[in-house]
Amino acid sequence: MARIRKGDGGDGRAAGATAARPTGRTGRVRVGTAGIGTARVGTARMRKVWDRGQVAIEYIGFLPILLLVALAAVQLGLIAYTAQQAGTAARAGARSASLAGPHEADCRAAVSSWLADGTSCPASIGGDEVTVTASVQIPSLVPGWDFGPAVKTATMPRDH
Repeated sequence: MARIRKGDGGDGRAAGATAARPTGRTGRVRVGTAGIGTARVGTARMRKVWDRGQVAIEYIGFLPILLLVALAAVQLGLIAYTAQQAGTAARAGARSASLAGPHEADCRAAVSSWLADGTSCPASIGGDEVTVTASVQIPSLVPGWDFGPAVKTATMPRDH
């Protein structure tokens, strides 16, 4: 048997260690110079056959968790988008109400068309300023879950 020395470009074994290699037709592997510690090559082959498909089964078991995390991430993005749209609607409605315009229609026109049906923008006119509170219903990806509305308020000075 060939000895592999450290620094010889070998596989990093300590000096004096020997490589294991099969001997003859018995299927046994001889390790070391004294032949101590033998193992059957066939058991490793059988282990490979038994483990076939294990990764697929683990992936199928983990798939519902991955889908739930993805659904939660999309729902959080939808909530943030709706809150941003509510802020835009409140500012547009307050700007329109400060100029004595149709603030409710302008408020609905400022949001995306698929959110406009669930949008309300009542105005509160008092003294020299107008306050509009926009309420946009947050859509849910899962039927039965209700997140309520996203509510934002904007105040503008009135133009007399």
